[in-house]
Amino acid sequence: MFTKPSQRFPLLFLSVVTLLVAMWSGLLRVGWAWPTLSPWPMAHGPLMISGFLGTLISIERAVALNKSWLYTGPVLSAAGGIYYVLGGNDIIGPLLMLAGSFGLVIIFAVILKQHRADYTIVMALGAVSFFIGMLLWVLGKPIYSIVLWWSGFLVLTIVGERLELSRLIRPSKTRTNTGRIAIGVYSFGLVFTLFSLDIGTRIASAGMLLMAFWLLRFDIARFTVRKTDLVRFVAVCLLSGYVWLGIGGAIGLYSGATFAGPLYDAFLHTVFVGFTFSMIFGHAAIIFPSILMLPVKYSPKFYGPLILLHISLIMRITGDLVFIHSIRLWGSLLNAIAILLFLGIMGGTILKGRKEEIEAEKA
Repeated sequence: MFTKPSQRFPLLFLSVVTLLVAMWSGLLRVGWAWPTLSPWPMAHGPLMISGFLGTLISIERAVALNKSWLYTGPVLSAAGGIYYVLGGNDIIGPLLMLAGSFGLVIIFAVILKQHRADYTIVMALGAVSFFIGMLLWVLGKPIYSIVLWWSGFLVLTIVGERLELSRLIRPSKTRTNTGRIAIGVYSFGLVFTLFSLDIGTRIASAGMLLMAFWLLRFDIARFTVRKTDLVRFVAVCLLSGYVWLGIGGAIGLYSGATFAGPLYDAFLHTVFVGFTFSMIFGHAAIIFPSILMLPVKYSPKFYGPLILLHISLIMRITGDLVFIHSIRLWGSLLNAIAILLFLGIMGGTILKGRKEEIEAEKA
């Protein structure tokens, strides 16, 4: 089961459905007076982190290992998200998501058994961060106190992936050690939030800032941005994402722990939208073909949603920092539109590539 692309498509489809509901829920939370579309609950964060991103990343890792039983994790994460979408508001949804996050930990236990290196350890720490965040949520902790664990899942996973690719340029000891320090500071900050949310947030934010500088200075994207077509597009996505990671770190270092309001919104969305979705845009042309075994052709149209994502996020963060709610509202709406546009363009290139394949086979 799930070893064929056609068997994986329903999981991917469910994760995208969860993303759409999560975005709608997020727009309601930010202040758009739209229908609540009952019975959908206001579960923006869990839907986005577990239902969409947790499912997507777990599928990607399970595909690489090619073991059908490892798909249990993404199935559970997707099931938890869809349970919420269908109106479930009891403990079942959180427990399914928690089990899905543990499934990703199991996946990385298998990966570490096969190959233990700096980058697999960092990505495994990301999976553990995901599990801890979901566990604390199930135990009733408020989201503002655990959201850094969810961001740790994404940040450590992405940084681990970049470490993996950095082997191509044979990193020096200085580069390796400074990277370890940055990751260590960030990880220590996450753990310290269990004792002092404010101090832990500031330490983790300092780690984010260090990782952003480190990635901008040493990541291979500095060289690949000089290439053309898809390679350059991926590099532009990565480098712009690193800038947002640094901005998020600077905001968190200044504000410390926040519980709601504009600074809270700015801190979270520089990481979850600016950094994470820049990475998703950049890696989508690699991830989707590996999951579905369908070709994705590069198109200059990819830049449109990326530019809109950054412009709209600048609007949103500006609205947060100068306390102009209307700018924040429109920035958040354009964030969602940018993501929808990218999904549409990516879907179109996949269909076009598949059509060309069929025509070539007939010829």
